[in-house]
Amino acid sequence: MIDHLHLRHIKAWHDSGPVRLAPVTMLLGSNSSGKSTLLQSLLLLKQTVAAPDRTVHLHLGHSDAGDPVQLGSFADLLSQGVAAPRHCSMALGFARPEGERVRQGYFACTYGQTAQGAVAVQALELATVARRFRALRRTRGAYALYVDDEARPRGTSPLYAPERSIALPAPALALLGADAQHAQDLSLALRHALESIVHLGPLRRLPARDHAWTGAPPGDLGSDGQQAINALLASALLRTDTQGQVLHMVAHWLARMGMAEQLSVRPVGRTGRYELLVHHDGVAANLRDVGVGVAQVLPVLAVAYCAPPGSTILVEEPEIHLHPQAQAVLAEVFAEASQQRQVQFLVETHSEHLFRRMQTLIARRQTSPSHCRMLFVQRQGAQAVLVPLEVDEFGAVRNWPPQFFGDAMGEAREQARARAQRLREDK
Repeated sequence: MIDHLHLRHIKAWHDSGPVRLAPVTMLLGSNSSGKSTLLQSLLLLKQTVAAPDRTVHLHLGHSDAGDPVQLGSFADLLSQGVAAPRHCSMALGFARPEGERVRQGYFACTYGQTAQGAVAVQALELATVARRFRALRRTRGAYALYVDDEARPRGTSPLYAPERSIALPAPALALLGADAQHAQDLSLALRHALESIVHLGPLRRLPARDHAWTGAPPGDLGSDGQQAINALLASALLRTDTQGQVLHMVAHWLARMGMAEQLSVRPVGRTGRYELLVHHDGVAANLRDVGVGVAQVLPVLAVAYCAPPGSTILVEEPEIHLHPQAQAVLAEVFAEASQQRQVQFLVETHSEHLFRRMQTLIARRQTSPSHCRMLFVQRQGAQAVLVPLEVDEFGAVRNWPPQFFGDAMGEAREQARARAQRLREDK
């Protein structure tokens, strides 16, 4: 779980301050306010960790490689509208279960450019409550290594340059001696936390009419949800102790949304291909023959029950193509799955219905303000500003931003005024 995030000089964020995250965190606000950048920063670290070249410091992504985040040049990453920043930084706190223990840690990294234009770590800090390791860039690409609060570095060399933003190289570990294992364990825990990030973007691919069964569950649903059907096939067809559970839970929530009563898998001829049938009002239809809303919400429901415990699931606009009642039920999905499966959700949404139902769940004590945080992002000029909504134990918001979801009361008053005016005119 990522328990907080801090961005400086990244796109619209001049300084986000420490953004505290919860098991369910809802990001709200207008278009182009900066919400997506919070999610992109985590994906940027994840793809950097996965980079094949361990000497890379920050992998900004390439369209040809199909990277999930493609942020252009380092200049494109930096904040605009402030006095020409030359550096940017990301920091996060994380907690990851390891057996009966929970490993907690802190990561902070500042990035700049070399004279040749390459992105380079300027300062890296890895820490726990008890230990702290720092690598600071000096002249000619050399890095000085510090441990805890030591005033003098253990050593300085270009050979100590960090790898993939999160780890110290073998020469640096050799220098640390008995402290090397602590640094390695900390980097490994951070790597696991970043690798456990799952992303589902706002544009989900429409499914095919039938699908080939590979005989194994997909490792990832993909940011466009293209592997969601394969995950449901795996749930239905693999003979395991959990056979059918994911399919059952997805069907359960579709029923709560009033969109289906049951899901089933049926072979297509003898070709090793299968179709997903949606049962509704006594009719079983191929997924391609029902409303697009079912196909769009399937990946959201599937990832909630396919992602391994300990995952951080980033979901953008889960409400797309859903009617209001179904949007509201999504709040129940996130609240329940996060508690039962120990997964974390960061949800970027524009849905008032989802937000209102989460307020209701808090009032019913089915979740709490500490378990579900609501963050409002707004622009002040060129800068993004984050406002944590103060939600009490009854779900009421104390610091309601103006024009948050439009002016519903104002619209009602205007309708009443127009009605009264027309009645007077008709007399």
